[in-house]
Amino acid sequence: MDERESKALRIVRRLTRAGFRAYFAGGCVRDRVLGVTPKDYDVATDARPEVVQRMFDNTVAVGAKFGVIGVVPADHSKPIEVATFRADAPYVDGRHPSSVRFGTIEEDAIRRDFTIGGMFYDPATDRVIDLVGGMRDLKAGTVRAIGNPYDRFDEDHLRILRAARFAARMDFTIEPATWAAMKRTAPTIIGISPERIGQEMVMIMTEGGAARGIDLLLESGLMQLLLPEVVELIGCEQPANFHPEGDVYTHTRIGVSMLPAGASETIAFGILLHDIAKPRCRAVSGDKVTFYGHTEQGAVIAAEMLARLKRSRATQERVAYLVKNHLKLCMAPRMRQATLKRMLADDGFDELMEVAFLDAFASSSYLGFWNFCRDALNSMGKAEIRPTPLITGKDLKQLGFAPGPRFKAILKEVEDRQLDGLLSSPKDAIEFVLNNYFITELT
Repeated sequence: MDERESKALRIVRRLTRAGFRAYFAGGCVRDRVLGVTPKDYDVATDARPEVVQRMFDNTVAVGAKFGVIGVVPADHSKPIEVATFRADAPYVDGRHPSSVRFGTIEEDAIRRDFTIGGMFYDPATDRVIDLVGGMRDLKAGTVRAIGNPYDRFDEDHLRILRAARFAARMDFTIEPATWAAMKRTAPTIIGISPERIGQEMVMIMTEGGAARGIDLLLESGLMQLLLPEVVELIGCEQPANFHPEGDVYTHTRIGVSMLPAGASETIAFGILLHDIAKPRCRAVSGDKVTFYGHTEQGAVIAAEMLARLKRSRATQERVAYLVKNHLKLCMAPRMRQATLKRMLADDGFDELMEVAFLDAFASSSYLGFWNFCRDALNSMGKAEIRPTPLITGKDLKQLGFAPGPRFKAILKEVEDRQLDGLLSSPKDAIEFVLNNYFITELT
């Protein structure tokens, strides 16, 4: 039993000792049945929110008007949500019910989204309480909306994306009526906040089955609405000698298919978007096909796409770096030592190696340049790749140089020579500067 389960179990036992019904609910039940360790545990009970607040010393009103109270464990870790059985009034904003009425476990089950997430588990009897056919669909590997799928998606448009995520992560099929409703209601997704869409997209890309996820997004029409730039990759042909696998989308999908569950958001979007500008940069001259500038333009496009999804500025910048530099490793064997070491020292180079690996295996599978960089990293070590500067701007000032247009250039030239192994001490660096630059140049 993991720590979160133990904390949730203590809450359930306390509620049942007080005479209430209390069970694990939702996704944690699904994961337990599948033999997967749940990321978190939710508790459902017939105790009213105000009763839950009185019974536990430390609580937070996570969604009190919807009957959800967060019970804070004794170690002050993340609250465990305790929700009162409820029935929902009509949804008026495509995301939340206009009001709720506290009700029965049966009413609580049928208000949920998918059968596989609509079950309860009673730890006291080690029994799954299945009122919606969730066990049947888990065994069949099916994602099915509870009741009328159009009603479920009309209530909460984000459920359309969630269906794709569940099917991709668990490699389940989507029940035909649910799939038809997804495609029909796909345009309503634009009414959901970009933040929530972004969070779902990140989970689709990082929880496992990302390639299946983007397939479902395309086939349902969701990708066309959310990331139309990805759709442009389809049919963008590439030279067969470099890309025998096919067009840019096929190449990208192969790379995405190799993402493991738990991949970082930046690596996942780095490989999805690494060639995103190829359709816009494609040029044909005779028999020659080129994509000049696609890395630089791709970095800009990728950052714009992630900004639309309200991902953090750090994420935008890192993915832009990965897209812009994903071909840079190919030049590593021909780089001067200073250039190579600067690249190896980049913040994010470890992720660039990951994206370059996926990119290579999605086409020719040639890893000569990748192995070269790995060997360089292993043989040099951090001290050689990023040594302490031999001189600084303060040293230049003491020599009589004043900050100006070439001040930074001198420091870079000294650093280049240090990284190339041509200068090894502060004394050597100062002599080089005095022998090669006139002090009057910067005064």
